[in-house]
Amino acid sequence: MTTATPSSAAASAAPSAARSALSFLNPPGLYDPAPNGYSHVAIVEGPVRTVHVAGQGGEDASGRLAEGFAAQVHLAIANLRTALAAAGATPHDVARLTVLVVDHTEERLRILGGALRACWGDGVPMPACTLIPVPRLALDGMLFEIDATAVLPVP
Repeated sequence: MTTATPSSAAASAAPSAARSALSFLNPPGLYDPAPNGYSHVAIVEGPVRTVHVAGQGGEDASGRLAEGFAAQVHLAIANLRTALAAAGATPHDVARLTVLVVDHTEERLRILGGALRACWGDGVPMPACTLIPVPRLALDGMLFEIDATAVLPVP
């Protein structure tokens, strides 16, 4: 999905009124980032409410970490969805993600890309995203963390 103009799929995919304020670009000359679950550019226009979600890890409500990278990714994304919903947002309102991965590998990137595509859906623009390999995270055994910036219309 390489385009030089905002994707019309964003408007049809985003359920909130923020869809008119949020668009995504994958400019010609840059590789197609869709298989890895993100877009190169997110554009926010107009009066909006910005929601910043702190890093979500793969722990349940009691603080217990899931076993293994894939399980932590899936639980962290579920936690992200819960935090977004508390602010009245959905994944389609997210403009930017930051992802921290312990012991990053191509296999972990494949798992992450699949989980992000499953969350946002195939054929829809993905948020801008930066993946940062790190030696460790806040908790022993924590392998993955994701934070988000979402935009919503001003109420």
